[in-house]
Amino acid sequence: MAITTPERDLEEFLVTKLCDLKYEYRPDIRDRVTLEANFREKFETLNRVTLTDGEFQRLLDEIVTPDVYEAARSLRNREAFIRDDGTPLNYTLVNIKDWCKNAFEVVNQLRINTDNSHHRYDVMILINGVPVVQIELKTLGISPRRAMEQIINYKNDPGNGYGKTLLCFVQLFIVSNRTNTWYFANNNARHFAFDADERFLPIYQFAAEDNSKISYLDDFADRFLAKCTLGQMISKYMVLIASEQRLLMMRPYQIYAVKAIVDCIDQNCGNGYIWHTTGSGKTLTSFKASTLLKSNESIHKCLFVVDRKDLDRQTREEFNRFQENCVEENTNTAALVRRLLSDNYADKVIVTTIQKLGLALDENSKHNKQKVAQGRSTFKQRLEQLRDKRMVFIFDECHRSQFGENHRAIKEFFPNSQLFGFTGTPIFEDNATTKQIEGDVATLRTTKDLFEKELHAYTITHAIEDRNVLRFHVDYYKPKDGVAPKQGQTFAKQAVAQAILDKHDAATGPPLQRTARDRVDQRRYRVLRCLQKAPGRAPIRRPGGSSPQDRRSFLTSR
Repeated sequence: MAITTPERDLEEFLVTKLCDLKYEYRPDIRDRVTLEANFREKFETLNRVTLTDGEFQRLLDEIVTPDVYEAARSLRNREAFIRDDGTPLNYTLVNIKDWCKNAFEVVNQLRINTDNSHHRYDVMILINGVPVVQIELKTLGISPRRAMEQIINYKNDPGNGYGKTLLCFVQLFIVSNRTNTWYFANNNARHFAFDADERFLPIYQFAAEDNSKISYLDDFADRFLAKCTLGQMISKYMVLIASEQRLLMMRPYQIYAVKAIVDCIDQNCGNGYIWHTTGSGKTLTSFKASTLLKSNESIHKCLFVVDRKDLDRQTREEFNRFQENCVEENTNTAALVRRLLSDNYADKVIVTTIQKLGLALDENSKHNKQKVAQGRSTFKQRLEQLRDKRMVFIFDECHRSQFGENHRAIKEFFPNSQLFGFTGTPIFEDNATTKQIEGDVATLRTTKDLFEKELHAYTITHAIEDRNVLRFHVDYYKPKDGVAPKQGQTFAKQAVAQAILDKHDAATGPPLQRTARDRVDQRRYRVLRCLQKAPGRAPIRRPGGSSPQDRRSFLTSR
């Protein structure tokens, strides 16, 4: 397509493309009246009901809201409506059990006029009559950021259609100039703005399984806008964070990792590991995998296992941030065993440390020996009823926690279990240090040895390219005499440490000059902080800052 191709031609191309993907084109839907009439028809068909005009207007008044989070929640849930005769109607706006079975329609040049707003939208995708995706297009050569800015202006316009009409249900915005395509989630105003560099946060480019970008609009439509795929993106791979009242879209590599785990379990084809670099959002990925497995009736329990107590608390808080009260605290091994034996649906997903799990399976632990001496059942004996159940174990940072006895104990006790590991630094043969003895043959133990196969990889190189993590600044050590080391020669650790110290001030800025009074104040402050821990002492409020002036003001007040 030539650079001078009008925006209208690009719009017609996209509509044609969506029709090829089996969307129904609705040229008759051009305004608010026809949009609502179509929604009413779809709603009545889905819920097998015929509403009076008054009932339908009351329904619109109830479901249309300026709160994006509330609209997104009601789109995914079963709601209740009281009819004119006082009887309740339990309804859904779309087929939430199987999003692929909804009606998928495309409209263009939709005009929504409100009291103070008269906007026209390029392309809108409707699912069961509900507008859920808005696509804004720009001529080739114009940055898609202009389209993002246009959407922001539309939403900031007083009395706009996003808060007063069915457009409140828009979940995703897509912007494209055909060669570059981006997408981002709708949100309330506090989570929906440009930063100083006019970059929308967060925005996404779709990618293939190998993390190669899919930015051309034709390819993006084939991979992202296929009806079932779009339905899954909205229903499965958007996270509604209740604590922040925010919609969060999962990144492509997170989606592929979740799919790989779920498919591996559905097909019961062994174990696997996910290589996602540090800082790439492994907790969100594991949370989504766990919640999807929660609805899998063939799985008895799903355990997310961490290797430190602080990570146990942190992971549990993160899981509950994504979905309130989805996991409970296991204060000790006894609490863990109780939840493992519980038939309560709320206990199907459990977050625990590998130490608690190991103690539960260790007959030689102090607790279990005491139970034996008292003639009572040990933890392991109580868990015997789970031995043949299908269990799923998801290990965080599996390169740290999975090379000991606990891994072997879990596999032996739960023979029908599947184990999945997340790691940012997998162990390969060239960096393996632990050996596995098989007869007289010693072999290195790697991540692949323990988890069988790599299900998906998103490495530091991909993360830097996506600007999800900061780039590295590499500085090489060179001896002062300029003599290059011979091949295989290593420098003493002391020499490297000294080189770092020598370059520290130049790299980080000159050290602050502290006066003698500053040093005395700092010592007094440390003494007062230590006294805070003494019995009977009143708590000492810390100063607001850490500068000498802050400390001096604090000490003067004492």
